[in-house]
This record gives sequence, C-alpha cells and structure tokens, in this order.
Amino acid sequence: MRFGLSTAAVFVSSAVSVCLAAGIPSHGIDGNYIEARTADVFTGPCFANGEVEMNGREAVFGWKINNGSWHGVDVHGLGVVGVVRTQHTLGDVYNPVNPALAVLIVDSRADAEQALALRSFAQAQAGGLLDHIVKVDYAPIEFTIQNGNIHGGAATLTAGSLATIQTRAMNATDHICGNEDVFYPPLAKLQHAMPAYALTDSFTGEGLGETWNSPYRRSSFIGMFQVDEE
Repeated sequence: MRFGLSTAAVFVSSAVSVCLAAGIPSHGIDGNYIEARTADVFTGPCFANGEVEMNGREAVFGWKINNGSWHGVDVHGLGVVGVVRTQHTLGDVYNPVNPALAVLIVDSRADAEQALALRSFAQAQAGGLLDHIVKVDYAPIEFTIQNGNIHGGAATLTAGSLATIQTRAMNATDHICGNEDVFYPPLAKLQHAMPAYALTDSFTGEGLGETWNSPYRRSSFIGMFQVDEE
C-alpha cells in the first residue's frame, strides 16, 4: 500500500510525467488543489495499519481554477469543494470497493452554467468519490497559498462556514518513527502534489450524517493540476 518517493516531499504520477514530456496543452484548465483526511497520509506503516478501518473515512478536498474552461464554459477564478464520507478508510487497497456519500460545495460566484461545469470537472477529477452527491451547497470559496508556492506547504481553503483546511509544511518534528513516507496517494488527479500538515480540517455542513474537526495531523496534500479542456 505504501507509495515510495525519491524525496518525502514530492509525489508525481507517471501519467502526468508523460503528459508533461509531450508538452503542456495549448487549451486546458489549470490551478491548485488541497485535501485533508481524518487519517495520516504521510506516516509509517505501523501508524497507518493502526488507523485502517478506525479513521480516514472522511475527507475535504478542493480545487481553485486559475485559468481555463470546462465543456466550453469559462471557470477561471472559481473554486469547488468535495466532502466525502466512505464506508472504509480512503485508499485502503484491501477494500477497493468503497462506497462514498458526497457533498459538493460550489463557489457562490458561479452562475448556473459555471456551476454545472464545476460539478462536472470535480467529478471527472475525483475518481468516483463524487459519483453519489447527496447535497449541493453554494458558498464563497477562498483558496490561498502562502507566497504562491505550494512547496512552502502553507495554504488555506475555506468554503464559507461549511469546510476549512489550513496547512503548513512538514518539518522534522513530524517524523515520529523515522520510517514515514507517503502512504496514500492524493484523492484527485494532479500534475504535482506534496504532503502537508493539517492545522485545521473541519466540516460543519449537512448531508453526510456527520461533521468533524480533525486538526494536527499529517493528513493533507497540496498540489497543482493541468488537464485538457473537455
């Protein structure tokens, strides 16, 4: 289940590497991504095995679109957030079938056409986690990355009062057993991602039968995406 890296701070998918080698598409959509779960993603096997089926069934993840359009609809500057609760721990390879309930939070600045495009984009990127959306909310979505550089590890996502993620970079004090690595991959398709420490991870909305506040965990990713326009 473990995903080894050349450095503990960088995860790059082979599929994206092929895309980059071929060159960035002239028409597409790009931006930044963040997620936080209720289980560690940067951790040692002993910690991860102790959390399986105990934690990690919940996650908040969101995209901020810097440039581009989806299905011909201009969505630059807008955001969309997914919130999920699954039957099993997210990423557990021993439970590849993992039913999920989802709440989608759409940027309240989007018009009706943009809202549909944002929903379609999020579902296309989330690998099935947003297939069963039980509630759609609308809220102002703000996503800032300190100094505009994801490698600094510090970012904040807010979806109104419904969901919040705040992260910082990993540091030496986050290595507890000395055997930590990226144990789970990100929940979405990304060009580049790195693990981060979640100072805040909360969901206070309705629809999933549960809310949570799971701070102070090695449970986040921040990253960048670049995909072809559909």
